[in-house]
Amino acid sequence: MNIELFRSALLPALSAVSGVVERRQTLPILGNLLLTVTGEQVAIRATDLELEVATQAIATVSEEGQATVPARKFLDICRALPDGARIRLKIDGERALVTSGKSRFSLSTLPADNFPSMDADRAEISLQCPSSLLKRMLDKTAFAMAQQDVRYYLNGVLLELSVGRLTAVATDGHRLARVVADIPTGVEAEEDHRQVVVPAKTVMEVKRLLPAQDELVNIELSTRTIRVAFGETLIVSKLVDGKYPAYERVIPAGLPRKALLDKEALRSSLQRAAILCNEKYKGVRVGFTTGVLGLQAHNPEKEQADDEIEIEYDGDSIVIGFNVAYILDVIQAVEQSRVEVSFRDADSSAIWRGEGSENETFVIMPMRL
Repeated sequence: MNIELFRSALLPALSAVSGVVERRQTLPILGNLLLTVTGEQVAIRATDLELEVATQAIATVSEEGQATVPARKFLDICRALPDGARIRLKIDGERALVTSGKSRFSLSTLPADNFPSMDADRAEISLQCPSSLLKRMLDKTAFAMAQQDVRYYLNGVLLELSVGRLTAVATDGHRLARVVADIPTGVEAEEDHRQVVVPAKTVMEVKRLLPAQDELVNIELSTRTIRVAFGETLIVSKLVDGKYPAYERVIPAGLPRKALLDKEALRSSLQRAAILCNEKYKGVRVGFTTGVLGLQAHNPEKEQADDEIEIEYDGDSIVIGFNVAYILDVIQAVEQSRVEVSFRDADSSAIWRGEGSENETFVIMPMRL
């Protein structure tokens, strides 16, 4: 194998796939990238056996072939080279020779035949949606995913597909985020309704790789895998094997009280109160009274912070304990300038959302403070 290509073509491709590679692997081959050179292109693939990302770059090909190279080292070399650099990669026996200008690097390789491949099952559901829509839905839900929870099905985002509609849900048992969107291109499916749980790592990689400019994303679902394709990039991932809980049950309905808050004023007030909140539990008392939202935080050192902002609220005075980080996460996800809070009492979950955004629901459970 012998190719030449510009750094500007190689670096984005390496950056796209290298996020899959863990710094510590159970198998040495998983620390490498598979390079496949055919025609005028080099295809680059990385996997951790649960998730696989592939992309390609244009190259000047002198000799076709396949090889594996150390992912992190190859990426670091490419990053360290100057803009506009032209890179030559040649496989010589068990070594990969990388040259650019007066720079020379010799890397170890592993047999390409040993590189594992993830075979996706036959697609049962396929759909297309704009990349901006998918990224927006993941951005607004991924923060609520559980982190290494023993309830493994919570360590990801639920995608719920039905004809003309896509729903994304994430929860860690203390909060929940749900976003519903219409799919303009519809769904081709063998069934009217399907739920799948996409693993957290896959969610974060899809978020990272989705293009800034809007383009159509092709999504294919099978019994055990999901395929996401856009541009030159293909992501194949195993799905979480487990039944997601009936999340509708934890979304409160018929909440009698509602308040409207300025988002930036709320953010600033929460950040001030959080300075003196308990570092472990991050609790803050949120008091709703007519026209005023009062915030109070304290810590084991008996220090206390009090703050208040003006709000639109006309109802009974109620104080609810919340995790301040959970509220700040919701504020980050809200696009509108005002936040709408619906609640019942101090012991019930509250619904937070951007003003008028009925397709977005953020549920936060109360804390006892």
